[in-house]
Amino acid sequence: MAGSGGGPVSPELDADALIAAVPPLAAHGDLVARTVDRRPSAQLDGAGALAIARASAEEAGLGRGVVVTHGTDTLEEVAFLCDLVYGGEEPVVFTGAMRPASAPGADGPANLADAVAVAGSEEAAGLGAVVVFAGEVHAARSVRKADSTAPGAFSSPRDGPLGRVAEGRALIERRVARRPPLDVQRLDAVVHVVSAGLAADAALLDAAVEAGADGIVAVALGAGHVSPPFLRGLERAAARAPVVATVRCESGAILRGTYGFEGAEGDLRASGAVCAGGLSPAAARVKLMACLGAGLDRAGIAEAFAPDDR
Repeated sequence: MAGSGGGPVSPELDADALIAAVPPLAAHGDLVARTVDRRPSAQLDGAGALAIARASAEEAGLGRGVVVTHGTDTLEEVAFLCDLVYGGEEPVVFTGAMRPASAPGADGPANLADAVAVAGSEEAAGLGAVVVFAGEVHAARSVRKADSTAPGAFSSPRDGPLGRVAEGRALIERRVARRPPLDVQRLDAVVHVVSAGLAADAALLDAAVEAGADGIVAVALGAGHVSPPFLRGLERAAARAPVVATVRCESGAILRGTYGFEGAEGDLRASGAVCAGGLSPAAARVKLMACLGAGLDRAGIAEAFAPDDR
């Protein structure tokens, strides 16, 4: 969604209008524009997100880098979904804007120009899906929207950015290992996120299971810790549906054997949950939905998440 307007912002600009609004790009004769969806990203459903990911992979499969402009509310989820389904070499670059096109100091044109530079860069080949924002390049699996209003809204709390963009050049300082793509046929699985917290019981876990959830993401405290009541609920939930566990900390991991109290990381690991401390709760949810949409069984889901247990 590209917002404009003098009052409350609403979707107004399609792909062609975005290119026309940035003179250096408008003079770029080999750019091809395609509008897939114009809904605000908070309104995007699973089918719409999968359509964007498939369109991105399709365009990249033609041997050219791809830029996806996307509303920032769910940009991190859709960028990661694209990374999960895309196995090619050409860069797929997500970007957006925090300030509407009609606002003073609109950041969209600079972000779009930087994204085009990364998409056309040989240095970015083989990175999969990335997010370019405020001059930084982030891996899709690591990026989070960390600020709700600032132009530099995106960060990678655990690993840091892959590189940056300066003077129209992509400067890639590190690379990430690629994972085999998932053959996602649909993205309609019901996956709820349930967070542990001070004095949290298992009521929400039990309610999610009873409501027929296809999967659950459990967000543990610290390095993989939950209260005893939450642990019991986690065990009940994992007996009935796939459960993926991650942590509340932005730069986190689930330990293996440092603490020994009831509800510590050893109990979490023994509960039947698949541990994915390297992913944010939002990323873990998208990946579990994708795994279910690819028809993976519990063993396949555990294998897919194994690299994220770090």
